[in-house]
Amino acid sequence: MKIENRTFIVSGGSSGLGLATVHDLLKANAYVSIFDRSVPPTNLPGSHVRFFKVDITQVKEIEAAVDGTVEWTQETGARLGGVVNCAGVASAAKIIDKNGEPHPLDRWDFTLAVNVTGSFNLSRIALKHLVKVAPEDTADGERGVIIFVSSSAAFEGQPGQTAYAASKGALLAMTLPMARDLARYAVRVVTVAPGVFASSMTANFAEKTRRSLESNAIVYPARLGMPDEFSRTVRWIVECPYVNGETIRLSGGGRLPAKL
Repeated sequence: MKIENRTFIVSGGSSGLGLATVHDLLKANAYVSIFDRSVPPTNLPGSHVRFFKVDITQVKEIEAAVDGTVEWTQETGARLGGVVNCAGVASAAKIIDKNGEPHPLDRWDFTLAVNVTGSFNLSRIALKHLVKVAPEDTADGERGVIIFVSSSAAFEGQPGQTAYAASKGALLAMTLPMARDLARYAVRVVTVAPGVFASSMTANFAEKTRRSLESNAIVYPARLGMPDEFSRTVRWIVECPYVNGETIRLSGGGRLPAKL
């Protein structure tokens, strides 16, 4: 699918991997609608960016932001092209803690509400409009793409990641059936499962943990992933119409051990 003069919704687009994705799409002359609780940096080009303050757990806020995005596409003529679901939270809690207490239910509920239900709701609400856009003037007649963001934790969750791994694993499980549902509309569904990437969270890792990851858990290159490597993967997915129903691991060949 061509990126130029198409509009993409990026949840969690104000920082981290989401912001990197926004920058990459803008380089390709896309229009980007950012859904986030935080305001994005002020250096983004206002003519091609629209920000909507959205709590991804609130359906009404998602609906209003999607409606606002569709209205914007009518102003710009850049029809909707897809959704990149970067909004997410990390959580950590043992199923039974050192005091013998069970995993807090509210932490489980919140993790799934953001990572699974939030991504599902944004996608289904946007799809109401995406399946109606004019198809591309190509042999495939593609309309758009939905991209989910999973994690290596879906495959090799660490101690304390039961809720997080469950939420990221759910996104993997959604990918193929959703792609099959949407084939009739010429809309693709693809998931990216990043390994350990440079971020505000990993910046706080102890030096010992970082060294252990780079020397033992990652094959090559022996370093953390960079945000632009994630965003270029997203761009490739958008542009390559034969990528569909798949989960792409982005990990430098790394496989997380049972314990870091």
